[in-house]
Amino acid sequence: MTLTRFVTKNAFRNKRRSILTVLSIAFSLLLLTLMMTIWRAFYLDQGSAESAQRLVVRHRVSLTFSLPGYYREKIRAVPGVVAVVPVSWFGGIYKDQKPENFFAQFGTDPDEFFKVYRDAEMPPDQVTAWQRDRQGVIVNDTLAQKYGWKLGDRVVLQGTIYPVNLELYVRGIFHSNPANKSVYFNAKYVEEAVAWFKGQAGTFSILAASPEDVSKVASTVDDMFRNSPQPTKAESEKAFGLEFVAMLGNVKAFILSICSAVVFATLLVSANTMAMSIRERTREVAVLKTLGFTRQSVLGLFVSEAVALSLAGGLLGFVLGWLAVYALTHSPQFFSFFPMKVTPGMWLVAMFIAGLVGLVSSAFPSYTASKVNIVDGLRHIG
Repeated sequence: MTLTRFVTKNAFRNKRRSILTVLSIAFSLLLLTLMMTIWRAFYLDQGSAESAQRLVVRHRVSLTFSLPGYYREKIRAVPGVVAVVPVSWFGGIYKDQKPENFFAQFGTDPDEFFKVYRDAEMPPDQVTAWQRDRQGVIVNDTLAQKYGWKLGDRVVLQGTIYPVNLELYVRGIFHSNPANKSVYFNAKYVEEAVAWFKGQAGTFSILAASPEDVSKVASTVDDMFRNSPQPTKAESEKAFGLEFVAMLGNVKAFILSICSAVVFATLLVSANTMAMSIRERTREVAVLKTLGFTRQSVLGLFVSEAVALSLAGGLLGFVLGWLAVYALTHSPQFFSFFPMKVTPGMWLVAMFIAGLVGLVSSAFPSYTASKVNIVDGLRHIG
C-alpha cells in the first residue's frame, strides 16, 4: 500500500463523519466563492479597455436632478474630451412589473452614442437605420434573445418617471462584453412629448482621449460648473457604478466579515474532526512507531489526512459556487451593471484556503499524537 493510498483510506475510515466534514467545508467554501465573486465584480474588475476612458457627469446633489443640455457643448470643449453624449434613465415598464421583465432603458443621441461606447458592436447598416428613425431603439443581444426580438419588432415602454408611453421599433441589435442588458432610444422622443424635460439630460457620458486624461477631465468639468445653479460631479464609469454599491452601506466590511466568519467556522469544523479522529487512533500511533515510523512520519500522515479532507471539501464547494453564480447570472430575474463570473484565480484562492485550514486545524492534535510513547499508546483504551 502506498502512502497516498494509506492517507486517503484513513481520511475516510469513518465515512459518516468524513462526509459530514467534507459537506460542511464545501458549504463554507461555497459562501466564500460567492463573496469572492461579488468582491471581484465590485472592486477588482475594471471592465473593457474603453470603459477605463469613460466618465459620467451627473448632478452633484443627486441623480434625481437633471442637467441642462447646453452643458454638453461646454464639456465637448474641454481638453482631452473625444466625445460626449447625453444618457437619461427612462425607467419604463415593459409588459408588466414582474422582475423578469425589468431591464435598463436610456434615452441618448444616436449620432454620437457609438463614438463614446466604442466597445458596443453593431452592424453599420443598423446604426444608420437607428439614426434615421426617431422611434428607433437598439437592444442588447442578450435581451433580444430573451424576448425573441428581431429587427422591426415593436416595443412599448410605459412611462413611470415621464408621463409618456414610448412606442419603439427595433432598428439594431448590439453586442457588448459583458452584456449590459440595456436598450437605447433617441432622447428627442421624450423631449418632444414631455415639455419639462426639453433641453435636459440625466447624465453625460464622456470618452476621454486616454485613461490618464480621465482625472484631468473630471476636475476640469467640475470646476467649470462649480458655481452654477446645477453643479456637477464627474467621475470614472467604475466609480459611478460603485456609488450604487455604496448606497447599500459598507459592503467591503460586510463581505470581509462574512469571509472571516466562514474561514473561522471551517477551521473549527476541521479541528474538531481531526481531534476526534486522532484521539481514537492512539493505539494505532503506537503500532506505527513500533513498525518504524518516526515522529515526523506520523505527524505528516495525520496532517496529510486533514489537508486531503479539506481539499475535497474545498473543491466540492468551489464547484457548487461556480454553479450557483452561473445559475444566478443566467436567471431571467438577474440584472446587474457589474459582471459576475468565477475565475481560475478564485479557484486557486479557494483551494489554498481549504488546504491552509486543514493544515492549521490538524497541526496541534497531530503534533500531540506524534509524541505518544509506544508503551503508553499500546496501553491506551478508547
